[in-house]
Formats: sequence, structure tokens, C-alpha cells
Amino acid sequence: MIAVEKQGRHRYHRLSSPEAARMIESVMQIAGGITLRQSPRRVGPKDAALREARICYDHLAGALGVSIADALRTRGAVEIAGDAAALTEIGRARMRELGILAPETQSARPVCRPCPDWSERRPHIAGALRAAICAHALDRGWVRRRTGTRALEITPAGRIGVREAFGIETAAG
Repeated sequence: MIAVEKQGRHRYHRLSSPEAARMIESVMQIAGGITLRQSPRRVGPKDAALREARICYDHLAGALGVSIADALRTRGAVEIAGDAAALTEIGRARMRELGILAPETQSARPVCRPCPDWSERRPHIAGALRAAICAHALDRGWVRRRTGTRALEITPAGRIGVREAFGIETAAG
């Protein structure tokens, strides 16, 4: 029922399947008299800015990072299986087209890999590719660092930039 994902020295535990989640939710309803209409407690950081966009080591995380990962996967730019990921030829061509340098596969650092996102509870992408996307977003002024935190502010230009580059809409902020 529980799956473990390793990330460096950390271990993240999650339910192994949607079926396991439904079973536990059913037991909770019976045990506590909970109805489905009650809203679930928010998970992740309380700071909305950290949930929206932040730096995770050297790559994008939060809702923005997960949305970009989802868009890359949907468009066939990245393939993700378990704890491995790969940049496809479609992805390499798209990164070149966007002016994001396609990372060298000769590097000791992986080109891309899934990274568990603690606020979204789904993976964003780490590795040389994601670091290049983050650097590109900072250089273009799509995001800017918030003083004293890892949170990023998505700029108006960034809302347009990520929509055009990745086909995603970000929340107005």
C-alpha cells in the first residue's frame, strides 16, 4: 500500500495507487463519520507563494514546476517512468527552439529525473534540463526571486512566456 521514493538522503512515502487511497478514504469515512462534501485539509507549505513557484536546489518547483513537468510529458518532450526520466528528441528540438540549451548527455549529472514536489504531491523535473529551464526563466524575467525565501514571483511577462513556451496558464497574481 505504501511506495517509497528516494531523493538524496531523504525518503518520501506515498500511497502506492489510487485504489489504496480510495480504500483508506472509505475506512476514514466509516470510522470518523466524514462526508465527501467536507473539504480536505491543505497539505504542503502554508505560504501561498512557496506553493505557487519556488527554487528547489537549482530548478523550478511548486505549482509552476509541476505544471511545466506535466506539459513536457503531455507534449512528448519528456518521458517519465518510475524514478527515471529522459528528454526525447522532440524535447531536445523544443528546448533548442526556445533558446534553452539542450544539456549534454555526457555530464555526470542526469539530464532530467523526477523530483517529488512536497507542496503539489506530484513530481516536478530536476536535472540539467530543469536547471536550464530555471535559468532561462530567471534570465528572461519570467520569474524573480522574493527576498529572504526560496519563493519566486511569476511576472506578467512570465505568465505570457510560460503560456507560449509550455502551453500552461498560471494563476493571476
